[in-house]
Amino acid sequence: MSSYKFECLNVSISPSGVAHVEISRPEALNAFNTQTWTEIGQCFTRFKVDGDVRSVVLSASGRMFTAGLDLKEAMTGPLSKPRDPDADVARKGYYHRLFILDFQSAISAVESCDKPVVVVVQGGCLGIGIDLISACDVRIATEDAYFMVKEVDIGMAADIGTLQRLPKIVGNDSWVREVCYTARKVTSKEAHFVGLVSNVHATTAEAMKAASDIAETIAAKSPVAIVSTKHLLNYSRDHSVREGLEYTALWNTLAHNSHDMATAIVSSLKRQPAHFPKL
Repeated sequence: MSSYKFECLNVSISPSGVAHVEISRPEALNAFNTQTWTEIGQCFTRFKVDGDVRSVVLSASGRMFTAGLDLKEAMTGPLSKPRDPDADVARKGYYHRLFILDFQSAISAVESCDKPVVVVVQGGCLGIGIDLISACDVRIATEDAYFMVKEVDIGMAADIGTLQRLPKIVGNDSWVREVCYTARKVTSKEAHFVGLVSNVHATTAEAMKAASDIAETIAAKSPVAIVSTKHLLNYSRDHSVREGLEYTALWNTLAHNSHDMATAIVSSLKRQPAHFPKL
């Protein structure tokens, strides 16, 4: 079994193949510093090629999912210290852009990880938290959860994925623009109504149980089928129906040749649980 050791994340993998990633900076309300988002990128990039991992539950410790960007670090971190203070705007901007792209890539690693990710949100989910959960496959919330696209309140546009993914998740352009322009609080009830989260639970324990049940169910399926389904859903979301169908036909010419189909069919006919080897 693979071992994952990080400073800001607690990672464990069950024998069934469910990885649990817990963001752990409760003393800072799980605010994202550079170390946190870098480790998320590293962790989910490794998951993509780790056959021991079949699905993932993502959560955060403490009373809040995340307070958003670590503003203290933002005032003293990489962006506040250009390589060359005397460089012109174009040269400073070049390296600023690379920093943003690295940040985007780290959060997008959650989406590009072929293993489905179920996230549990408790308490506040602000700013970068929306970027992160938008990159997940399934979102579950507690009754006390609330969501805020907070970037406009610190004088910037959200730039790590919210503006690209949130409209496609909820399918309501007017609502997305309202919450992104105003940074207002969205309750878990409203988040469920618009389709941002699948369901809402009274406590964190109940939400974690629901997420674990979903992840365990996924982990028991054919990994070829699950990886294919996530990949094709993501591709089809960003392409036309015709392009999605053509790509699916090409993809499945390979996927249909795995042993998993025969195993699943035989197990179904015998009314027995199927067991699939890891990728």
